[in-house]
Amino acid sequence: MFTGIVEHVGTVTAVNPRGKVVQFAIDCGPIVEGVRLGDSIAINGTDLTVTTLTGSIMRFEMVQETANITNLGELRTGSRVNLERALRADGRYDGHLVQGHVDGTGTIHEWRRQQEDVRLFVSCSTELASGMVPKGSITVDGVSLTLVDVGADFFSVALIPYTLSHTILGDRKVGDRVNLE
Repeated sequence: MFTGIVEHVGTVTAVNPRGKVVQFAIDCGPIVEGVRLGDSIAINGTDLTVTTLTGSIMRFEMVQETANITNLGELRTGSRVNLERALRADGRYDGHLVQGHVDGTGTIHEWRRQQEDVRLFVSCSTELASGMVPKGSITVDGVSLTLVDVGADFFSVALIPYTLSHTILGDRKVGDRVNLE
């Protein structure tokens, strides 16, 4: 379980397809402290297992299904990713409870900016949108957010400057695919 509170933005240092598995390495910076082999890390909201740990570099593997249903299949060397370690039972419950099992992806449709008010509009399948309610919670690329508007095939969220500067959401552009839970 996770909370949707991004701890660090890491950088992909290697992507190696190997048959039906893709291995990749991420410079995870300070969040490596206390991490062990086999631990769960949310990468853009997707729960993956640490398979190798060398210094600040963690390595992960994903099967083709994960690459297909998330945006992790689009990762390249130099890509920035949101990172969060799994929730500890004695930890704080900020954000909302997140499983790290991505329900699907959406596409950034529009950014609306009026001074400090920033709205992000994401198009998604009607199946995903049907389970959303205004003021409910959603995780976008691993970031816990509150839904503002929900339509038949879209939703919007409001973003504060801190979220834009401390996650990869500030890097996202119209047309980018984002993970949703």
